[in-house]
Amino acid sequence: MSIDPKPLAQQIEQWREDNRIEATLAGCPMRFLTTWGLFSPREIDSGSWLLLKQFEDRQIELNPSDDILDLGCGYGPLGLTLASLAPQGKTLLVDKDFVAVEYTKKNIELNRIQNAEAMLSNGLAHIPKDRRFDVIVSNVPAKVGKEMLYIMLDDARARLKPGGRIVLVTISGLREFFKRTLVEMFGNYEKVKQGKDYTVSLAIKQN
Repeated sequence: MSIDPKPLAQQIEQWREDNRIEATLAGCPMRFLTTWGLFSPREIDSGSWLLLKQFEDRQIELNPSDDILDLGCGYGPLGLTLASLAPQGKTLLVDKDFVAVEYTKKNIELNRIQNAEAMLSNGLAHIPKDRRFDVIVSNVPAKVGKEMLYIMLDDARARLKPGGRIVLVTISGLREFFKRTLVEMFGNYEKVKQGKDYTVSLAIKQN
């Protein structure tokens, strides 16, 4: 008995279409196009929600003129929300995945955000050396390896302006690693919020 291939073929064609997400993030109504293969393609992940909630509740201050970097942006929920909250600054979103950058660019246009741009970069390696930021945010991937995490954090510290902040959301199993590493590199560490699965951490560049 043969199986009718049409239902599967129709399903595959549906999967080829962009997913659409609508959400209010940190008080900002946002829309996103996503696709399979990107992180959390059907909904905003709980780590991003937790991080953005800290900005919404003013546990982390954001100035309207802050220059922001979203490191490992995916399709852009963190960086584009913060760009909306800091319209007088400039926000750069980077990812090493060209598909993520492609969809971030789509979502910049979809949300009509004038002060954001997206580019391909492995960590901060391809960002112009003289560019500096007030805030760097990252929904840190858990499986990139500690070597890459050390490089990323060291580069982030170098690119922050004096008094600039790095804000990370990580799986809670890595919170002790980030506490030790941020204290070592920045000389300070704050656990802003610990949820069930994720922890939001902050460090400040002192000089």
